[in-house]
Amino acid sequence: MSENTPLDYASAGVDTAAGDRAVELMKEAVSRTHDATVLGATGGFAGMVDASALLGMKKPLLATSTDGVGTKIAIAQAMDIHDTIGQDLVGMVVDDIVVIGARPVLMTDYIACGHVVPERIAAIVTGIARACEATGTPLIGGETAEHPGVMEPDDYDIAGAATGVVDADMLLGPERVADGDVVIAMASSGLHSNGYSLVRSVVARTGLALDAHVEEFGRTLGEELLEPTRLYTTLCLDLIGQFGVGTLGEAGASSSAGSLAGAGLTGIHALSHVTGGGLGANLSRVLPKGSIADVDRGSWVVPPVFDWVRRGGSVSWEGMEDSLNLGVGMVGVVGAESADAVMAATKATGIDAWVLGTVRSEKNADDGSGMTDARIISGTKGVNAGAVRLHGQYRIA
Repeated sequence: MSENTPLDYASAGVDTAAGDRAVELMKEAVSRTHDATVLGATGGFAGMVDASALLGMKKPLLATSTDGVGTKIAIAQAMDIHDTIGQDLVGMVVDDIVVIGARPVLMTDYIACGHVVPERIAAIVTGIARACEATGTPLIGGETAEHPGVMEPDDYDIAGAATGVVDADMLLGPERVADGDVVIAMASSGLHSNGYSLVRSVVARTGLALDAHVEEFGRTLGEELLEPTRLYTTLCLDLIGQFGVGTLGEAGASSSAGSLAGAGLTGIHALSHVTGGGLGANLSRVLPKGSIADVDRGSWVVPPVFDWVRRGGSVSWEGMEDSLNLGVGMVGVVGAESADAVMAATKATGIDAWVLGTVRSEKNADDGSGMTDARIISGTKGVNAGAVRLHGQYRIA
């Protein structure tokens, strides 16, 4: 191009017409996430929801979370499959706010790319919309930004943010956790979208192609690595609705100091989304200071993909449990009398569930002297909370 040729946005690398085409392609999928609370049409400057339902709450608390899907994006790009990564995004965002008992009321997304390919952008957003629809979360806004010269033409990254609401009386967390509570695992669908820098390093070390069939997976390596994050929002909200949250004892407000008066023998007391940092780091965040949860590593069989990563990268089990979910995607801390029914209700949805262990105050906890390979995890994510003692040995298929 001559130095004297007039420039415009298109010649600078930004195709606004392609962006408009992408919106048209995704509009129907986005509209399916909208319910009667959503005001305005797709394409407005701001998304709106009717918040009148908050008027019926005693003390409505707004909850918010934002996240991306990390370097799992690179697998989607290499496989040229873009309609599943959106579910990972919704899982990472919406399932973070449900852990306090919040019901999602809206979500927005952001896509940055080197060049807008309408069909690719529409596939990404359609995946986001499908997951939003499955979790009852209106997708009310988003942005696609074209960054020529900053990103390569086929590169993209995605992020999202969600807002939810919970009445203060229904708030889940450490204050509700009681001595004797049962820790219940809800199975993951695979790697979800954490630890992919490690996973991709293992793929590079093994030299295995993404389209190579892996017998232990029953499909190609790439298909296994792109398995979408399981969504737990609907299940968790249903469990809260069915079993309640218990009743805070007189010392419940001070249970964070170790009294563990908690919520008694029934109900859902706390939830933990197992994402970056693994099971121990995330579970400890929702336990009161002065408590310890004993988790038996042998209480489940680690799915094959995790053992493949471990063997392929010569990763230690400690390194694995610090970076991957190892088959546990969400954890419920529940009153002992509700444990069996909570597991049955979870299994009825097609998600496996089992007992990981129990929570005890430090003064009532086993000293751990008889536990093999015990490891205590606490103080993660900057939270001054409880501790998790992982013990025993993992079982592999």
